[in-house]
Amino acid sequence: MPVMDWIRRLGSTARDQPETDSEATKRRHGRVMSGQYRLLYDYLENRYANTVVLTFSEIEDLLGFTLPDLASLRQEWWTNADRDTAGRSYSDAWILASRTARPNLLARNVVFERGS
Repeated sequence: MPVMDWIRRLGSTARDQPETDSEATKRRHGRVMSGQYRLLYDYLENRYANTVVLTFSEIEDLLGFTLPDLASLRQEWWTNADRDTAGRSYSDAWILASRTARPNLLARNVVFERGS
């Protein structure tokens, strides 16, 4: 069947292959998420909702370790992330997932919103 052969050839070209998540992330931001906060990135990246609310406990459960004390005490830990930093940072977890973080320290939760 010539049509089926054509469809198979069409689907096998490299330019038609979808790029992987890490390739898309690297292309958009110039770096790829890695390190101990990768699981938070994966969670945020794979949520369809534009707004995701997580308690500190839920974030710690995702990560498998306790957040630093500053995360519970200082709003700046969440909001003053330097997006132009060449090195990897905990804030890459939400920045590379195209989200902003808005913490509520009294309620012990964070609202992650997808940027427009």
